[in-house]
Amino acid sequence: MARRFRGESQHKVDAKGRVSIPASFRRVLEASDPNWKSGETPELVIVYGDHRRNYLECYTIEAIEEVDDKIDALPRGSMERKMLQRLFHGQSFPTAVDETGRLVLPAKLRQKIGLEKEAFFIAAGDTFQIWKPETYEQDELSKTEEWLEDLPDDIDPLIFLDQQKER
Repeated sequence: MARRFRGESQHKVDAKGRVSIPASFRRVLEASDPNWKSGETPELVIVYGDHRRNYLECYTIEAIEEVDDKIDALPRGSMERKMLQRLFHGQSFPTAVDETGRLVLPAKLRQKIGLEKEAFFIAAGDTFQIWKPETYEQDELSKTEEWLEDLPDDIDPLIFLDQQKER
């Protein structure tokens, strides 16, 4: 089973768009890049997507290949395949971690999500997301709080794991 990203952290973004990736995230990127060798830097793909996406989603090479395989399985010429190709192939940025453990985020990506001096990283299983900290606090934290508030007080969210169908 592939390693998963875990945790969250906040890091400074310099004027050139360089931001340190959490060390534990770098280990997952290395383990999930079939071409990575010790002493080299791992590759990843940043999907920035359409206008509705207000964060950057960073895929390991293994995770993006899984998405690519699923897109390739759709009927050639179908609208679903065309749109998913546009969202995941066209609106993405292949890159690598630099020698110092940083990502260089191009101005276009920083501008898309309003990223300036700080970046908020949060794990999402086999991907991780980069947010403008204020946007994450306003948008995503409130969604989590609302979801939890809608649950009865005696319900542990872990119960939802038992409701999953066997794969």
